[in-house]
Amino acid sequence: MAQSDIILLQDVKNSDKAAFKQLFHQYHASLFRFIVYRVHDEDLAEDIVQDTFLRVWNSRTNLDPKKSFFSLIAKIGTNLCYDHFRYTEVRIRHKDTIPKPEQSHYDDPQKSQELNELQDEINRIVNEQLPEKCREIFVLSRIEGLANKEIAAILDLSKRTVENQLYRALKILKKHLKNYL
Repeated sequence: MAQSDIILLQDVKNSDKAAFKQLFHQYHASLFRFIVYRVHDEDLAEDIVQDTFLRVWNSRTNLDPKKSFFSLIAKIGTNLCYDHFRYTEVRIRHKDTIPKPEQSHYDDPQKSQELNELQDEINRIVNEQLPEKCREIFVLSRIEGLANKEIAAILDLSKRTVENQLYRALKILKKHLKNYL
């Protein structure tokens, strides 16, 4: 092993970023070829190389400058390849038992936009079309989540009045939202 590698490794062990950068540039291409030969995928190989160097940096205080740096990164890279293959094998073996992620309205920008527009329209109708007492009862019920009995007690109304006002609010909303339904 070259004397310059020993000095660089000692500097990296002492958290010298410039020395690490120099080692990275010196060994990147060799490690990349070593890994791509194993995984046969350049993008995956580049990810593994990056992860290898990241692991070296994160455990730099444990480096032994007298040992071969390429042997160290080749061992780390090889273990990462094995990890990848084990992970892939498990996914293939269990692919039928892993539930498919359900699509959310957040996954569809158009659907998300439509929902935002609908929410804006509901807010507009509640604020502009509902009479004051009706709006107050609607907000307490649908936004605050209070039960009709609780609303009646808070506003000093009968439960039947609260129910009638909610019915009225929903009827007004339905009328104004006919284009969305």
